Amino acid sequence: MRIPDANPLTLALARPDHPLVSTDRQRGLPLLVKRALDATLAGAALVAAAPVMGAVAAAIRATMGAPVLFRQERPGLRGALFTAYKFRTMRDALGPDGRPLPDGERLTAVGRFIRRTSLDELPQLWNIVRGDMSLVGPRPLLVRYLPRYSAEQMRRHDVLPGLTGWAQVCGRNATTWPERFAQDLYYVDHWSLGLDLRIIARTVVKVLTGDGISQPGHDTMPEFMGND
Repeated sequence: MRIPDANPLTLALARPDHPLVSTDRQRGLPLLVKRALDATLAGAALVAAAPVMGAVAAAIRATMGAPVLFRQERPGLRGALFTAYKFRTMRDALGPDGRPLPDGERLTAVGRFIRRTSLDELPQLWNIVRGDMSLVGPRPLLVRYLPRYSAEQMRRHDVLPGLTGWAQVCGRNATTWPERFAQDLYYVDHWSLGLDLRIIARTVVKVLTGDGISQPGHDTMPEFMGND
């Protein structure tokens, strides 16, 4: 049977020795504990954050109109697609050519604030409750990046994507793509419940300080164009 060669994910899954098929690190009782913590903590956080989420939604509606939520398909565990939720931070503004304006020009004052404080990520607590995501794991990136990954980089999908992760506490968006992927793979290869707790604790510090929101000269993370 001929194996399609257009998508590294297809190639990776076709290899019987690939970790996606045979050597997931997260398994057994530790995985059950991780999932129980995800559902419990995310559910409690949704309830506790409800007033804040209501205020953010009202501010977005007043400054940008509807919709309040930004919905987008993202690849999750083993590359399976799911709908990720975030609070909207940008206007739907187009240039003379009919294309969206650069991110920096579409970001509103409210959008910049909720990005800096990571409030835009709060709706993803629902993704965690649903089981699409975990509290900790590699961040879910864009679907269009899938064909651009190397087989090694594709291993970031060996585990559920996370609300926060090792890359987020080791530089967040201020790192380069190679550094970010290396940090994602470090997490995949060294995962433990203890590492998750360390990442959660360090995430609190990152959010409070606003450290690493973006690279110098960029309002958002530059697009990943591949490994050339």
